[in-house]
Amino acid sequence: MSEEFQVKLPKLGESIVSATVVQWFKKEGDLVNLDEPLLEVSTDKVNSEIPSPVAGVLKKILASPDEEVQVGDLLCLIEKGISNPSSSLSPTKEVVQQESSLVADSGNKDFLSPGVLRLASEKGISIEDLKKIQGTGSGGRITKQDVEQIGSKKAPCPLQKSVSSEASTSSGSNIERLKLSGMRKAIAENMVKSFYEAPHATLINEVDVTKILQVIQDKKEEFLAKHGAKITVTSFVVQAIAKALGEFPLLNSSLDKDTILVKKYVNIGIAVSIDQGLIVPVVKNCQTLSLPEIAKYVQDLSQKARNGKLAPDDVLDGTISLTNFGMSGVSIGVPIIRYPEVAIIGIGAIKKRVQVLENDTMAIRSMLHVSLTFDHRVIDGMYGCAFLASLQKHLEASALVV
Repeated sequence: MSEEFQVKLPKLGESIVSATVVQWFKKEGDLVNLDEPLLEVSTDKVNSEIPSPVAGVLKKILASPDEEVQVGDLLCLIEKGISNPSSSLSPTKEVVQQESSLVADSGNKDFLSPGVLRLASEKGISIEDLKKIQGTGSGGRITKQDVEQIGSKKAPCPLQKSVSSEASTSSGSNIERLKLSGMRKAIAENMVKSFYEAPHATLINEVDVTKILQVIQDKKEEFLAKHGAKITVTSFVVQAIAKALGEFPLLNSSLDKDTILVKKYVNIGIAVSIDQGLIVPVVKNCQTLSLPEIAKYVQDLSQKARNGKLAPDDVLDGTISLTNFGMSGVSIGVPIIRYPEVAIIGIGAIKKRVQVLENDTMAIRSMLHVSLTFDHRVIDGMYGCAFLASLQKHLEASALVV
C-alpha cells in the first residue's frame, strides 16, 4: 500500500526564511532513493541541495525553477511504498538502460545527475561531449540548462533563427535577454534593502603596507611549510580589523528597530567572486585567532566557495564585511553595507608612490586605500575616523609581530 509524503523547504539557516528553486534533479515519475538530491535551491547566502527524506516515486513537483518559496512551503509529493510503479510514473526501460550506460561510462555518478544523463541521452549527446562542457551549476556542476545549450548548438532551431533575424532587422541590433539567477536576485534584494534602509556614509584612508609586503616576500615559503597556508595581505587586514573593532565595538553590531545589538564576537565576512555572483563566507571568532589561523581559515573558505562546497553555516552570522576590489586593479571603492550589518570595509589595489616620511625624507612606499562605509544611524563620522586610524595603526604594526 502506497503512502503520499510531502517534501517541504527545510530551514537552511537561522536567518534564512526563503529560497529560490534553481533546478530539479528529478522529474515527475522518477524513482528516488533516501537522501538522494531532489533539487537545488539558492539563497542570498549559498546554494544548497535538498535531499529526499524518503524513498519512492516523485509524484508531483509543486515548485518550479526560479520560483521563490518560503521555509515550510511544499516542494513536491513523493509516493512511498511503491514496489512496482506503473509505467506512467516510472522511467521507460529504454531510458533507464541508456542512463545506466552513461553512468557506467562516466565512472563517477556524482559528476552528472540522473536528470542530466537522461536529457543527454534523449538529445544524443555523448559522455565525451558532456565532459567538455564548463558547467554553470554550483561547483561547476553540469546542469540541464547546459545540456540544453549544447543540444541547441548541435541542431539550431529554425524558429530561433527567424526570431533573431527579425529582431536584427526591426531594431538594427541584437538584444540578449539574461534572466537574473536565483543567487543574483537574492543579492539584488539584499542590496536594495540595505541601501534604502540605511543612510550610507563613507570614509577613506591610506595605509602604508610596505613592511607587510616585505614580510610576505621574506617568509612566504617558511610560512607555507609551517602552517600549510599562504600568508596574504588579506590575512593581515582581517587581523587588524578584529583588533580595531575591540576598540570601536559599535561597528561590530546590527540595528534592530531602536536597539543596537553589539556583538562580543568578531565574524568577518569576506567577499569571494564566483561564476554565479558574489558570495560572502565568514571567518568566525577572529578576535581569538592568530595570524596563521586566520590565513588558514581564509584559504579554506575561499577554496570551498570557488568549488561550490560551502555549507550554509559557512556564510551565516557575519558581523562586518570585507571586500577586496583591489584584486581587479581598482584603487578606491565605496561598497554597499550587507544588511543587517552596519559597516563594510573595502581595500583597493596596492600602488607604489613617492611618500614624504616623518623625517621629511622621501621614499617609494607601497600604499593601500582602505574605505569604511557605515550606517550613519548607528555610527557618527568622528567615530568612523577614529576606527580607520586604529585600523591603520594595527595594520602598519602587524608586520612587526609575524
